Amino acid sequence: MEIFETLKTLCALPAVSGFEPKAAETVADMLRPYCSEVSVDVHGNVLARKSCGKPDAPTILLDAHLDQIGFLVTDVLEGGFLRFAPVGGVDPRMLLAGEVTILAEELLFGVVSCLPPHLLKAGEQDNAVPVDEMLIDTGLLNAKEKITIGTPIVFAGEPVRLAGDCVSGKSLDDRAGIAAILSAMERLAGEKSLRCDVAVLISAQEEVTGLGAATGTFAVQPSFAIAVDVSHAKTPDAPAEGVFEYGGGPLIGVGPNLHRGLTTAIQKTAKAEDIHYQTEVMEGNTGTNAWTMQIVAHGVATALLSIPLRYMHTPIEAIRLSDLTDTADLIYQFVRKFDGEVGA
Repeated sequence: MEIFETLKTLCALPAVSGFEPKAAETVADMLRPYCSEVSVDVHGNVLARKSCGKPDAPTILLDAHLDQIGFLVTDVLEGGFLRFAPVGGVDPRMLLAGEVTILAEELLFGVVSCLPPHLLKAGEQDNAVPVDEMLIDTGLLNAKEKITIGTPIVFAGEPVRLAGDCVSGKSLDDRAGIAAILSAMERLAGEKSLRCDVAVLISAQEEVTGLGAATGTFAVQPSFAIAVDVSHAKTPDAPAEGVFEYGGGPLIGVGPNLHRGLTTAIQKTAKAEDIHYQTEVMEGNTGTNAWTMQIVAHGVATALLSIPLRYMHTPIEAIRLSDLTDTADLIYQFVRKFDGEVGA
């Protein structure tokens, strides 16, 4: 698997929260070479399984979310302008002059319009424009014939290579996590002596409700789960706390709602296999699918791996490929020897 090409394929899939099913079919096809069972459920979750062939074997679930932040059309105005509302945590400061794709029956393109500085009143350039006051300019004179209210919108563009092994683009939250799981499953497909069943959940609606993680985990009923997501990487202007080394390896979450025994076992694997990792202290609800999966049914022993990412929830999210491949390697090395025995 060429990881950058995999990222390009994944990041090109439009999947605003609640609109995942078409993208889910593509991801399902990407998983089929490595899993014996693959399906897409009614919510747009991808569910897959690789059985170890042993009776009563424990199941470990690997999760990453498919959905991305985006927008919905709320009004179609004369002159090809659209009003829109955000879906997920969108920061209005970075929208003006942005490029978007409108997911109508025919893909359409637009730009978030903005007044040039020459037309602003004194002091206005220092104020963020509320999203409900912004417009998307499509240039269409017949926009009402092509675009309906409720049509989803995503950021335009595809991942680009920066210097070294850095990649920037939209939806790396959490297509990077999906790529890590795909890479790990490719390697696990060749393992003949697994001691646990491996399930994969590529989940819907993490950015808004957590619905996919809840329903998908309930369908699988695993004993153990690992959520694979992203967390904040350091930049010169970032706060001192809550950010992590870019290129420092995956973050292993530690906190009260993450299973201590499973977390410790993953840390031991990283040390034994000489995989660089960082520790992220989580004070409670992690803000990821780890929390949602943990409380399903009778409860699931859950751990969290995160890939350091810059500029979260923007069209220029950035990761280092080494962090992604180290995450994939840690998943593979842990799962291939896992037998379900962990401490409390």
